[in-house]
Amino acid sequence: MREKLHALQSEALEMIERVTKLDDLKGIRVKFLGKKGPITEVMRGLGQLSPEERPLMGQLVNEVREKIQAVMEEKQAALEAKQLEEQLASEQIDVTLPGRTVPVGSIHPLTRTIQTIEDIFIGLGFEVAEGPEVEMDHYNFEMLNLPKEHPARDMQDSFYITEETLLRTHTSPVQVRTLLAKAGQVPVKIICPGKVYRRDDDDATHSHQFTQIEGLVVDEGIRMSDLKGILLEFAKEMFGADQKIRLRPSFFPFTEPSTEVDISCMICKGEGCRVCKETGWIEILGAGMVHPNVLRGAGYDPERYTGFAFGMGVERVAMLKHGVEDIRNFYTNDLRFLRQFSHL
Repeated sequence: MREKLHALQSEALEMIERVTKLDDLKGIRVKFLGKKGPITEVMRGLGQLSPEERPLMGQLVNEVREKIQAVMEEKQAALEAKQLEEQLASEQIDVTLPGRTVPVGSIHPLTRTIQTIEDIFIGLGFEVAEGPEVEMDHYNFEMLNLPKEHPARDMQDSFYITEETLLRTHTSPVQVRTLLAKAGQVPVKIICPGKVYRRDDDDATHSHQFTQIEGLVVDEGIRMSDLKGILLEFAKEMFGADQKIRLRPSFFPFTEPSTEVDISCMICKGEGCRVCKETGWIEILGAGMVHPNVLRGAGYDPERYTGFAFGMGVERVAMLKHGVEDIRNFYTNDLRFLRQFSHL
């Protein structure tokens, strides 16, 4: 067995010395060191030796294996170095060629608008809250003072998945979830950006999927004047320091009183034009004081705490700010349109 091992070592080293290709070297490795190779067979036969011979032969087998492995690694390194040298000699690189231009993208105008709105409200002390887009009917409607029979719950308005789950129709459920998580603690001061879904026909001003940002403030002594002050500050920061706002009575099931909020037309400065339909005002969002039923359902005593809420469509804000006339432009991925906003 000893002579066989020495003979195998000599044969392997001689073949390694003569080899000129990496593939051939791999074949030698398999031939001598593989699972079916002769050295492996010798190792399997160690069990037939006497207890005195077994450790000596085992040591010799390891020495032979390690010697072949070491010489093989040296040969592999030499062949790889030679291969690289030949490749460099055969290939030519023209260093004077201009580099490939890598297109640089930019932030989508809707994302930029969301970031701008978030920055404004964070500066006013608000926190950003998020929630699931697949929502439970309980949070999307019932806890917002919208009982089962309310017209807004009709299948024509909402994408239902089951009788109790749907794609959220607004980000108001995030407000409810936040109130419940706060467990009666105040102050609550959040904005909730996110995608919402409604069964609407897509046209220049409507989309079945769009983006909302809603806000909520709950504390002791919150008044309608606080709502007006916050929204006026937002309008000035978003559209210019000379902006004015107008509140008109409206109705929403989850606020009482409710209001539609207009801003003075940026085009005609309130004089009246085609954009504002000669009124001098452009509707931008809905708002109101949080309905007592909503507060009570979330664990807040409406006799002690009051609050206001507001909601705006991000697409509408972006359209007004940048003069975009068709909401579908934001979703068609037309680079000619999107490149106009790369400087923002």
